[in-house]
Amino acid sequence: MTDLNILYISIEGNTRSFLNRLASYAEQHHVIDAANPAVHLKEITDQTLPAKENTPFFVFVPTYLDGGNGFDSGFTEMMTNALGEYVEQNDNASQCMGVVGSGNKNFNEQYCLTARKYSDEFKVPFLADYELRGTDRDIERIYAILKQRAAEFNA
Repeated sequence: MTDLNILYISIEGNTRSFLNRLASYAEQHHVIDAANPAVHLKEITDQTLPAKENTPFFVFVPTYLDGGNGFDSGFTEMMTNALGEYVEQNDNASQCMGVVGSGNKNFNEQYCLTARKYSDEFKVPFLADYELRGTDRDIERIYAILKQRAAEFNA
C-alpha cells in the first residue's frame, strides 16, 4: 500500500498534535510490517502558496465558526479558509480521498461542521471525527479508516 498523504490546518495546535501522534503510530506499524503505510503530513497556512497536488490525500480540518447553530441558520467559517482554498485550487479536490473533522463536542450540532461542509463542497466522504487532541483509541481507529479508504480509492 502506498503511503497516506494528509493536508491539514492547525490553529491552536490540536490538529498538529493529533497528526504527529498519528504519523508516529503509522511509522511504528510500518517498521513492523512494510505493508502498513506511513503517513506524510503537509500543513497548510495562510502563507502556503497554491500548488497542484499530484497524489491522493486526506484532509483534516478543525471547526471554527462564527454564527449559526449547525442546522437551520447560517454560519461563517473562520481561520480554516486557507485549507479550503488550497483544496479548491488547481483541481486538488479531485485527489481528495476524504475528510476527517475535529472539534469540541460542547458545540453540539456545530461539532465537525467544517469537515461536513468540506465533504459536501468537494463531494468526498466524511470519514471520521475526534474531539480536540483525540485519544490513543482515536489514532488507532482513524489510521484503520484511512488505510481502508486508501485501498478502496486506489482499487
